[in-house]
Parts: sequence; structure tokens; C-alpha cells
Amino acid sequence: MAADISAAVAFLAEAGATVQAALERWLPDEREAAAAPRLAEAMRYSALAPGKRLRPALALAGARAVGGSDADALPYACALELIHTYSLIHDDLPAMDDDDLRRGRPTSHKVYGDALAILAGDALHTLAFELVLRETSDPARAGLLARELAVASGYHGMVGGQVADLAAGGGVPDAEVLEAIHRRKTGALIAAAVRGGARAAGADDATLAAFGNFGAALGLAFQITDDILDVTGSAAALGKTPGKDERESKLTYVALLGLDGARARADREVERALEALRGIAGTELLGAIAHFVAHRDR
Repeated sequence: MAADISAAVAFLAEAGATVQAALERWLPDEREAAAAPRLAEAMRYSALAPGKRLRPALALAGARAVGGSDADALPYACALELIHTYSLIHDDLPAMDDDDLRRGRPTSHKVYGDALAILAGDALHTLAFELVLRETSDPARAGLLARELAVASGYHGMVGGQVADLAAGGGVPDAEVLEAIHRRKTGALIAAAVRGGARAAGADDATLAAFGNFGAALGLAFQITDDILDVTGSAAALGKTPGKDERESKLTYVALLGLDGARARADREVERALEALRGIAGTELLGAIAHFVAHRDR
């Protein structure tokens, strides 16, 4: 277990550096963006902030697992990070979660104001699709990757899950409702990360299905662990304000099951994720990342 987690930590650091360098190249440079330099600055401020880069790392790991290279999946990996970053900018706005801290620094709207923060999020969102369609060498594969990203991040995935999460605040605890929220809000994009990375490297349909199941379970484990860290973590460790879920009476796995119950449920989801990979060669790195995700708070 310790070896698995160590391997995951090393890979996440490597993948994070690879993605960071690519984002530096592909994001607009405020020194050269004559049309809207302040917008370019705001985009870079959020997208280049220190972060886990879990979603792009999973895309690179998915590509490696089927014999591909980081280069195969790098445009898609960066697109995932841009989508994730835009969602964080919008989540932090006063009309949503009203947060002052993200990734260890003031949130976008605190630095640039609400209007420019919204527009920076919009620009990162659209740049994600531009990258996939422009930088993926095979046009047919680029179209499939763009569709994967769109479905996972929109009505059927992340955005729909966020709306359901807002609607559930202060409601009666319900395990089925909570799972449905997390599978859309967090799990859909994580599943799309693994699937998309493998698709970018030419994976077959059976492998894509298995990786999708792995990612769905991993996404739920990740969100459960986030619920736990909101209770047990510090602002310095999390890079964001802890304790908000309880203060705002949000529906979480800790509220539903308690800390021990939430940890046990995260462990079960990791086991489901690993089961989805059983018998598929080359997936040791994905398994190591799964172990890391569920033990971030221990």
C-alpha cells in the first residue's frame, strides 16, 4: 500500500509538471494579448495556480496504460484542467459558494472582480475545446474527445451535478440523492479523464468501458474524501476554506455517515475501482492513484 501511494505521488508530481509546462505554452500571454490583456492575466492566474492536477494526470495515466505516450493525451489532459479550473472560478463566486481562498491564494473574483472572473471562467471553458480540436492530430479522434469532455462537464455531468448539489443544501439526508450528485458533479469528469486519455491513445471499446467504471468509482471516492477533508483539514493543507460544508448544512458523506463511515465508504469505492481494472495489463499506475485518492486524509 505504501509503495503504491509513493508511486502515485511521484507520478502526480511528474504529470503536474508536464501539464503545467503545456498550459504555460497554450494559455494566452497577457504580455502579448493586445485585445484583452487583463482577461489573459486572469485566465493564467487561476489556471497556473498550484493544484493537484489529478484529472490531467489520470488522462496521462490512461494513455500510458494502453501503450500510448503523454504526448497522445496532453491536449486533452490540459483541456480537463481548464474545464476544472473554470468550474472552480464559478463555484467560488458570491452567487455560488462565496469563497475567498482557492489553491492557497485569493479567489479570482477577489482579485479581478465578479465580472472578469466570470469571463475568465468562460474563456477557459472555450479554450479547453479549442485545444482538443486544434492540438489532437487525428480529427476524428479529436471530435470524440471533445464530445467526451462536453458530456462529462455539462448538463449530464459536472454542471448538472452542481445544480443538484445546490438544491440539496439543508435538505433531509438521502444516500441515493447524495451519490447521484457526486457521480455527476465530480465523478463524471474523473471518469472522462481516464477514458479520454485511453481514447487519445487508441484504446478499444472494452477498455474504455472498464476505465469508465474505474473512473466513476474513483470519482466517488475522491469526493467522499473531499467531504472528510472539509472537516479534518486546515486551510493551509487544503488551499481553501475548511468547514464550509457543515456551516452551510450541505449534504455530504460525513453528515450522512460520520467520519468513520465516510472513510469506510471511500475504501469500498476504491475496491470497486480496482475491480474494474482486474485482468487488464498495464493498469498498475491507475491502481496506485486510486489508493492515493482514498488515503489523502490519513
